[in-house]
Amino acid sequence: MKKMKKFKTLLRAFLLMLSIGFIYVSCEPDNHALGKTLDKSEIEFEIVQDFAVDPGGNTVIMTNQTPEVTLTWDYGTGRSNKKVETVKYAFKGDYTIKILAVTAGGIVELDPVTITVTDDNLSYVDDPLWTALSGGVGNSKTWYLDLDAEGTSKYFGAPMAFSGNELGWEKECVGNPDDGLCWIWEPELAGNEWIADPGDYGYMTFSLDGGPFVEVNHNFTTTRGTENGTYFLDADAHTLTLTDAAVLQNSWADNDVDDWSNYQILTLTEDAMQLAAYHNSKEEFVIFNFISEEYSDNWVPQDLPDPNPPIDLDGDTVDVLLSTTTTTSKTWYLSPDTPFNWTDLEGNFLNNWNSVEDYEAAGWPGYTSADQSIVVENKITFSNDGTVSTIDSNGVEMAGNYSTTTDGTNIITFTDITPSFPIGSSWATVSTTAENQWKIVKTLKTDGIVKDIWFGKRDPDKSEYMVFHFVLEDDSTGGEELEGTEVAFDNSKLLYGDLEGNGNLRLEIYNEFGGTISDPGINPADLSFSESIEVTFTLSGITLNSGAVGSYDGSIYYADADWSPNGNGAITNVTGDGTYTVSYAPGTAVEGVIVFIIDMAGMGTDIADLSAVTATIDSIVIK
Repeated sequence: MKKMKKFKTLLRAFLLMLSIGFIYVSCEPDNHALGKTLDKSEIEFEIVQDFAVDPGGNTVIMTNQTPEVTLTWDYGTGRSNKKVETVKYAFKGDYTIKILAVTAGGIVELDPVTITVTDDNLSYVDDPLWTALSGGVGNSKTWYLDLDAEGTSKYFGAPMAFSGNELGWEKECVGNPDDGLCWIWEPELAGNEWIADPGDYGYMTFSLDGGPFVEVNHNFTTTRGTENGTYFLDADAHTLTLTDAAVLQNSWADNDVDDWSNYQILTLTEDAMQLAAYHNSKEEFVIFNFISEEYSDNWVPQDLPDPNPPIDLDGDTVDVLLSTTTTTSKTWYLSPDTPFNWTDLEGNFLNNWNSVEDYEAAGWPGYTSADQSIVVENKITFSNDGTVSTIDSNGVEMAGNYSTTTDGTNIITFTDITPSFPIGSSWATVSTTAENQWKIVKTLKTDGIVKDIWFGKRDPDKSEYMVFHFVLEDDSTGGEELEGTEVAFDNSKLLYGDLEGNGNLRLEIYNEFGGTISDPGINPADLSFSESIEVTFTLSGITLNSGAVGSYDGSIYYADADWSPNGNGAITNVTGDGTYTVSYAPGTAVEGVIVFIIDMAGMGTDIADLSAVTATIDSIVIK
């Protein structure tokens, strides 16, 4: 579809060639002819009906038999300039095939050919996709661009999306995943109002009543008016071709799209459809999001999500996290590796950034490894008397007060101070909301202490936070580093895989109810501690299935010999191959072990080949 040439493109090429010829003739003394203008009697072609395939003559084969001449077939349900084109008519009736020839000397209009189809063959349009698009044989179905006059998108986040042009059906990558053309951006309209103005964009009605007919009423921003044409849906290739009509579109799309006939179908259900058109100068798709008339008419606005949903702080309070553990104050510095990101309202990261190299690989403007030594100089200190102070990488100091919520929303409100830090040379800056607030969106424990906090700035329009990653300064814990004891482990005894068939990737270090009871790689009696246990492990050989979640909660589950204490440790984000650290703080003394495993929830299901995965325990440290 991408390389198909429309007739108007050929006509333009011919006119351009003609104009160049005239200019050349005016500059040279010799007369150069464009070529011979053929008589239509000199142009040979063949149109036959294959009655062996369809007794009713539904299958028609059109063949161009004239060298160096391009024929454009207009066969009533579509157009083509292939040398050999096969058309399958689903409905009986008379069809007139119009033919234009593009020759060296000009365009020649040939005599039309009328063929008669005597029987319906509805097997050509009985695929579920035909029904989803048109309502089925004898019916019609109306679609709207997913944006109304009130500025509401009812199904999608916006009426349009954007992607690389190697996405196919159900947004799967159909090209090389490494060439960068399988990305997709499906924005929310809020905050991206440039995409389209609110309005009544008209309607598209696809019919299968007597033929594949389409009516498109461009009501709002284009000058197309009402177009009546035909369409063809290739259910195997998941493509849609419109003849004499274009899909509903916003005001500026005509500048980016030349081919309004051919579309890649990315999704199509009873309620919604995404059609992708090729960008005219980039290796991209411009995607149009549509909803059915029935879905639109029956749509009921949902309650908006809680703007500040509770976030589990693993038993801690905001005040304890900020200032009160072993000291009366804590100082937090901006992480030099991952200073900022975005999350949804539940605290799930929207970008898989784990290092400064990830920002650079994503083409994020301005934040590079050269900024790391600067970023780490941005600090904020919270004290348990309600005072707060900051110093940024430019040496600017500020002081003020803060207050916190106690209802689980984890809101920090600042007075007499507005924390603001530059993030290196990036355009991004650490800042607060219009209400001068942050929210604690995520935390991470190390050695039983929260040493990483993501402060969130709620977007006023989108359902997301911009989060700023701060790390606890070492001397904020009183300068005392707890010394740990490393416990010996034999990696040849490690069991791993989807050991319980529940879809999790499990590393079994010791389990009296598992396969390690008879020949453990660790001495259970060595596991005697009171502060924490920390395990560093490495995964390799992981290939995730297409469409996999890509980010998994990894944590220790530990049970003492008498089941007291027992429980899960802090969650670590696991994304694939790499080295990770998980920990468990029991809150009381531990003597021995019954269960000691690490689970990556849901990861086992998403791994393409579990037999290719290898895992090692790098260290086990108890304190």
